[in-house]
Amino acid sequence: MRKEKLKQLHNYINELKTVRRTLIEPEYINIDGKLQRKEGFINVEKYMVELANGMKIPREKILKGGKNKSAAVVMPVTKDNNVVLVIQSRSSTHESVCVEFPSGYIEEGEDPVYGGAREVTEETGYISEEMVLLDKFYQDQSCGVCAYNYNYLALGCQKKQDQHLDENEAIRYLECTIDEVFELLEKGYITDIQTKYTLNLAKKYIKR
Repeated sequence: MRKEKLKQLHNYINELKTVRRTLIEPEYINIDGKLQRKEGFINVEKYMVELANGMKIPREKILKGGKNKSAAVVMPVTKDNNVVLVIQSRSSTHESVCVEFPSGYIEEGEDPVYGGAREVTEETGYISEEMVLLDKFYQDQSCGVCAYNYNYLALGCQKKQDQHLDENEAIRYLECTIDEVFELLEKGYITDIQTKYTLNLAKKYIKR
């Protein structure tokens, strides 16, 4: 990989690393005279499920923002056949920073292809000419009942604007060649299955 790109990547990783993690005590609120634990973005619903054969089993479902939140994972490819990666704070991982493709949750009622293109623009400032659906899969079929991950290839991307991040997002982006992306994969910089899977799906569409 080009030395200047690798140096830029390391600078971003060092900038976004978690250096301290402090446990916040749960907050309780009064609802109809009863103290209840205030829920965060990720909540869990518990069910007792009865099957057609009469068997009854307990199950749990994860809700994100109170809903079944599907998401889009997008591989952006520029007109020059480069790829755009994002470097993002992921404090729950061992490294605390991940190198990945742009991704994010699809809003209620939003077309997944539009949600994927929106996430690319918000996280990188790039706008695509064409979105190609590669696949979709359940995020976790055991407890995320209705939530899909949609995999897209965004073609003809051009840098058109600045990043537009949410208040609590810490993201940098990096444009590099396709060969450099595979090199980062081989050297262990890319660790999440969504990015690995999307990259593998895109092989037949891209030129190396």
